[in-house]
Amino acid sequence: MNGTENYLLAGMYQKLFLRPLGLNSDNSLVLWLLLIYGTVILGGLLLFNGDLPVVLVMVYFVSIALVSFLRIDYSIYTLVFLVLLFDQFGVPGFEPLTYHIDFFRNLKEVSYLPDIEGGVVNAIEIHLLFIIISLFLAMAVNKEFTWRPIPVKWPFVLFVIFSLFSLAYGMLGGGDFLAALWEIRAFFYFFTLYLIIPQIIRSRDQLQILIWIFIIALTFKALQGIARYISVGFTTGLHATLTNHEDPVFIVTLFILLFGFLVFKVRNKQHFWLLILLLPLMLGFYFALRRAAYAAFMVSFVTFIVVLPGVIRWKFIKIMLPCLLIAGIYTAALWDSNARFTRPIQMVKSGLERPEIDDNSEDYYSNLYRENENYNLAQTVVNNPVTGIGFGKKYEQPVSLVDIRFPLRDYIPHNQIFWVIVKMGAVGFFSFWFFFNSFVAKGVKIFKKQTDPYLQAVTIFIVVAVINQMVVSYFDLQLTYYRNMIYLGCLMGLLPTVEHLGKQDEG
Repeated sequence: MNGTENYLLAGMYQKLFLRPLGLNSDNSLVLWLLLIYGTVILGGLLLFNGDLPVVLVMVYFVSIALVSFLRIDYSIYTLVFLVLLFDQFGVPGFEPLTYHIDFFRNLKEVSYLPDIEGGVVNAIEIHLLFIIISLFLAMAVNKEFTWRPIPVKWPFVLFVIFSLFSLAYGMLGGGDFLAALWEIRAFFYFFTLYLIIPQIIRSRDQLQILIWIFIIALTFKALQGIARYISVGFTTGLHATLTNHEDPVFIVTLFILLFGFLVFKVRNKQHFWLLILLLPLMLGFYFALRRAAYAAFMVSFVTFIVVLPGVIRWKFIKIMLPCLLIAGIYTAALWDSNARFTRPIQMVKSGLERPEIDDNSEDYYSNLYRENENYNLAQTVVNNPVTGIGFGKKYEQPVSLVDIRFPLRDYIPHNQIFWVIVKMGAVGFFSFWFFFNSFVAKGVKIFKKQTDPYLQAVTIFIVVAVINQMVVSYFDLQLTYYRNMIYLGCLMGLLPTVEHLGKQDEG
């Protein structure tokens, strides 16, 4: 086909299709979007007999595909926002739409979709697939695209290899594949985000947009907890929690980000709004009623202070000293009180010493269960010290555990640091800590080189988030939660971006 024929076809296309609709070659994308969505909606209604929820799901996936190929960074923003917004597990006593949307379920388990045989993938995995395909297409088409190196590459590769080895070892040893899938799935999301975030989030504007998404989504979860507190008569009632278990863990990281803004004198809209939203975030943190979150916050706060440069550290301690003294006096004076407003103290206390059964039966039995569970884990490690038992296999239970409302109780314990050594053995446990410790060391090194106040605050935010996650994982199921590992992978994947922006500023 020669140039004249091309010109004629372009003219006919514009005359017949674009001009009657008031379009031209610059905005013809609108026409194609109308055609695509019209086809999807009409075809879906005909194919599924007018089942509107199914059609909406089809429209959602088509939208994600289009966004991924047109603006891959917008696709990442959407994924992270939805992961933080929706609930992987329900909160007993409440029926929010954020849970019943079934965002984290496999397609064959989604309540409002027809039976899909073989639908063992979920919306997250489909979304990630579109992003990965789009990323590889960008690499193939754009010759100027360069793959940005990830931090601590070889410790990361070692950790991935031993994770896959433990999966294969468990399967060869007769492990249950579905149980192994539930165990390793969150790690897979973490690995993927850790690799692709540096390739997509490259500019300061993109970095700021992503942090805005953290702030908006987590504020919504805090407000959700406050709304539940109001709905049950301004009391927690008999509810064990008013938020998801992981929400207060995320909120802790926003506290650290705000501390960073204050210490490094960052004056921007994010600093302003975090100050405005501090009270609802604190209430959301409190209404979660999670002892592990309090432990994580205390260790994260200490880590934040330790990482600060010497002069700034002592200035910060002097500023915080009155608050710390008041908190210390408050804690000491009300240590043995069971008054309503001393609930945080009692949660911290129950984590440090076993409560009396008459004073706090719920925490007493919770601690007892975890002690028995930890004994079983220790016994399993003694019998499988080097390679562990592999994913998909039950840990040993010389001490019988009571039934709890968790179908994977025999595979995934509360203490997920112990879970790593049980499943991966001493070798895999070493690779786990080698990677995360190497990353923290790398993060601190980058932090000390930063001169931009905003990048300093973001870098220490990322570093402390890793410590925060490790602490809470010692007490609760947090390494196998999808939301936790996607959030952590996203944060850790931002470190190369922060480092690159810092070098640009130096240049």
